[in-house]
Amino acid sequence: MSIALDALSVGQEIGSRTIEVSRADLVRYAGASGDFNPIHWNGRFAEQVGLPGVIAHGMFTMGAAVQVVTDWIGDPGAIVDYQTRFTKPVVVEDADGPGAEIEVSGTVGAIDEANGTIRVDLTVTAAGQKVLVKAQALVRAR
Repeated sequence: MSIALDALSVGQEIGSRTIEVSRADLVRYAGASGDFNPIHWNGRFAEQVGLPGVIAHGMFTMGAAVQVVTDWIGDPGAIVDYQTRFTKPVVVEDADGPGAEIEVSGTVGAIDEANGTIRVDLTVTAAGQKVLVKAQALVRAR
């Protein structure tokens, strides 16, 4: 997809999505990432170390959230930088359906015409609380 910089404005929404997360998703992610820390699948262990329950992998949350940008730009290779700070864990309840929902929305945060880039700011929440802050993707317009 080609994005015309002059067709964008700061504050413009690029999209939003709800990501349903189950414990099975976390097990599959553990297998793909190699991160088998029991806080991501064992509720008793997670609580013993002071967590409110099983939590999603931070990188799972970060990766799922940036999909809003990929959907908008149409090319994952156009994302040249992506950063965030983790603030709260995403607690994934032991349920038949989704154990948690992550809400993501993106807006144009800045436009750099000289470099042909767009900064997309993401708002990422779960259970009504921000779980990522300063989540920003830098996208090269094509």
